[in-house]
Amino acid sequence: MLSIAETDLGTPKSTSTGTVALTIDGVDVHAAAGTSVLRAAAEAGIGIPKLCATDLLDAFGSCRLCLVEIEGMKGFPASCTTPVAAGMKVTTHGAKLDRLRRGVMELYLSDHPLDAFAGAFGSEMQRMAERIGVDEVRYGFDGASHVASARADGSDNPLHAAVDASNPYFRFDPAQCIVCSRCVRACDEQQGTFALAVQGRGYASAIVAGQGESFMESDCVSCGACVQACPTGALMEKSLLEQGQATRSVVTTCAYCGVGCSFRAELQGERLVRMVPNKDGHANHGHSCVKGRFATGYVTHRERILAPMVRAKISDPWREVGWDEAIAHAAAEFRRIQARHGRDSIGGITSSRCTNEETYLVQKLVRAAFGSNNVDTCARVCHSPTGYGLKSTLGESAGTQDFDSVMQADVIFVIGANPTDAHPVFASQMKRRLRRGARLIVADPRRIELVRTPHVRADHHLQLRPGTNVALLDALAHVVVVEGLVDEAFVRERCEADSFARWRAFVADPAQSPEALEAVTGVPAVEVRAAARLYATGGNAAIYYGLGVTEHSQGSTAVMAIANLAMATGNLGRVGVGVNPLRGQNNVQGSCDMGSFPHEFPGYRHVADAAVRATFEQAWGVTLQAEPGLRIPNMFEAALDGEFKGLYIQGEDIAQSDPNTQHVTAALTAMECVVVQDLFLNETAKFAHVFLPGSTFLEKDGTFTNAERRVSRVRKVMEPRGGLADWEVTQRLSNALGYPMHYAHPAEIMDEIARLTPTFAGISFARIDELGSIQWPCNAEHPDGTPTMHVDAFVRGKGRFMLTEYVPTSEKVTAKYPLLLTTGRILSQYNVGAQTRRTANNLWHAEDRLEIHPHDAEQRGIRDGDWVGIASRAGETVLRALLSDRMQAGVVYTTFHFPGSGANVITTENSDWATNCPEYKVTAVEVTRVSQPSDWQQRFRAADERQRALLEQARHATTAGDPR
Repeated sequence: MLSIAETDLGTPKSTSTGTVALTIDGVDVHAAAGTSVLRAAAEAGIGIPKLCATDLLDAFGSCRLCLVEIEGMKGFPASCTTPVAAGMKVTTHGAKLDRLRRGVMELYLSDHPLDAFAGAFGSEMQRMAERIGVDEVRYGFDGASHVASARADGSDNPLHAAVDASNPYFRFDPAQCIVCSRCVRACDEQQGTFALAVQGRGYASAIVAGQGESFMESDCVSCGACVQACPTGALMEKSLLEQGQATRSVVTTCAYCGVGCSFRAELQGERLVRMVPNKDGHANHGHSCVKGRFATGYVTHRERILAPMVRAKISDPWREVGWDEAIAHAAAEFRRIQARHGRDSIGGITSSRCTNEETYLVQKLVRAAFGSNNVDTCARVCHSPTGYGLKSTLGESAGTQDFDSVMQADVIFVIGANPTDAHPVFASQMKRRLRRGARLIVADPRRIELVRTPHVRADHHLQLRPGTNVALLDALAHVVVVEGLVDEAFVRERCEADSFARWRAFVADPAQSPEALEAVTGVPAVEVRAAARLYATGGNAAIYYGLGVTEHSQGSTAVMAIANLAMATGNLGRVGVGVNPLRGQNNVQGSCDMGSFPHEFPGYRHVADAAVRATFEQAWGVTLQAEPGLRIPNMFEAALDGEFKGLYIQGEDIAQSDPNTQHVTAALTAMECVVVQDLFLNETAKFAHVFLPGSTFLEKDGTFTNAERRVSRVRKVMEPRGGLADWEVTQRLSNALGYPMHYAHPAEIMDEIARLTPTFAGISFARIDELGSIQWPCNAEHPDGTPTMHVDAFVRGKGRFMLTEYVPTSEKVTAKYPLLLTTGRILSQYNVGAQTRRTANNLWHAEDRLEIHPHDAEQRGIRDGDWVGIASRAGETVLRALLSDRMQAGVVYTTFHFPGSGANVITTENSDWATNCPEYKVTAVEVTRVSQPSDWQQRFRAADERQRALLEQARHATTAGDPR
């Protein structure tokens, strides 16, 4: 069922720029060429009844309700499958047409009487029956019907299936199904999973999941496309069935991955009923995934902390206090620390889950109120190499295209990314393009779903060894140069001649050939050569990469190698090509844009630039530091050295997400005042002295910036359960520290950002509301934003080729640690799991498991499901084994969504040479069968129980009126 605020125009919008003039019911209508008669009528305000048609899917023409009469055409064609034509004269109503429609609807209702739709909240079928005027059925309701069959017992016939409530978020009632196929088509066309099918023919046809399994047993990924498409209520959200229809709707932006899907939050008062993907969403076009669509239960979860808390030592019980006391205490502690240990003894960490406005305020707080540049963000541990690598080569620290650009790509090169799990809505769009003929290259140590999925198969899977991205990219570049596949005209016009000459000589060296590097990468030279030729000669070629590129000791080098490859082949500056980083969190791009790195102000301008610094000094009324501050790893080292004593952390869980957990927790323990602002008492909060309740995306106003540089509005749909939005908390802390901030609304913060940041100069809440969203840069030259970067010239002027010599990581396999561990994500969980672990998504993925190749498992006597110990140079943990040939022998894999798994206990402190981005993707380990948790896990469980006990003491004291 569509959102209560949306109108369905019947068929998708035509992409044609030409127009056609016709008349519909005597009304002159102009429509884009290729538009269906059904949509042209709807756009003109003329409603034609329909059931199988929806503007989310291609026309199908099966329900026969949208019949029309067209002068000069025999019969009564379906308006959904009939395109408009010049001079066409259409009649949508008349005695014969109305009689035909009533007859069709009576047949539907004789099988599915309207009383079967009780509780369906005004389904589309009900509305059509009312519009057509069917109030009785000549055929009666006593004959065989799907309603009666669906409620029968003891039959294996899918017609007799009972209600399928196996999915935690929606149910399927076959009694209400009219087999219009909209759900099947949505699964095929929108999602690309092909999990649903029509089984049987004629009256015996029925919708089935998989081979007649339940929805939970099938390949269904719970994206909700089928639920949204269903016109009868056969597929419906359980929340809607339990709570009833919503009464209002607010458009906002999802707070999960970097796709930035637009949703309509539907509510009864302040009670969230459901999230419906917004058809007008520029990033998702009405599609969604299981997380954004359904996993919102964390917003009202019982474990949310709603009152500020303080304590003197981390071993003390928490004490619940009011906001004023908590803020005053944090400010006093920070000032005490600075008075004793110096200005640079404290710092802050911004959040990639919070809004641009909130992130901007945190970095402003650190620079203006703390008086230092000791601010960093979680992008340090994921995409900081993207910023460094793309800035060095192209001149801008962001991706080059919008998501829709992929629909013009002829060759898609995915390296170090798993879009179907980490960016599923964009992955569905990518799969649509692949099904239409685009070619695919995948470079990944693991056989991700895109390598082989329904109706999609990679032309080349370059299954390289972890840590050898640069060697592989250099080998691809070698083929491009030596075989004369360089776009010489593009390079001559758009790139630096001297840097290109040096690069050409470097990659042409036989030492960079696929044959010479085959022993390093593990990829057959013949495959590398074929992939390079395809990328260079296959037409528009686009590169999409993720953390499998950046989270390495040569992450920045690999990003530069990707940019080199794109420049050399001319695959930049137009639609269908480009270098596209797939950002992990909802606002990781925005957190970087807003100046969260210690060396940069908002807009990626260095703190050493006197002119830039003067601009901010004048606006903020303070003197700012010219030297970069501490990065997150430097903060840890300084804390262990006794020089860094205080940290304000907004919306990040560094104790779970950062590498070498024991090193991180030791650094946190050494600090005197750790302030955590978050939704839940996370792992980092175990080491905190002040806890400030955070607010969810539903409880605030602001903006997020997704992976395509798209700035979208976040709109408050309910009041913050903790009393304050995150930006208000930061503002109060700044005021308590003596640096005044007096914003009345986040719109005022964005106005300040726009005044001080050239790439955001044309952005405001009003402008975003007008356009729907805006891709930066947005300024006088680009008033509506910039979907494609570097069109006529690179931001830096001429593109710069960088030498990318492969330097092996110091993390090598040995006799003691003979396997390589790499990490990643899974569809149903998100990042450290703080949100998704508190939803029914746990039914799909309740624990992190270690994927191990059957050969490696057999050598170690490990069977599927066994507990195994994973030991590295940094530490050890225990997980359950999952035998899988998706991994190559010698490589193991796990996710990191559950804190008790301890995935980062075993990752090391190795990091990227330029940015300190940790090398999560390469850890030498040994795996053995065990029977008990690791020492670390036993300590974790004990600490977790102790923290819960301390929290309960605080809550009990508050309830009992304890004066503490």
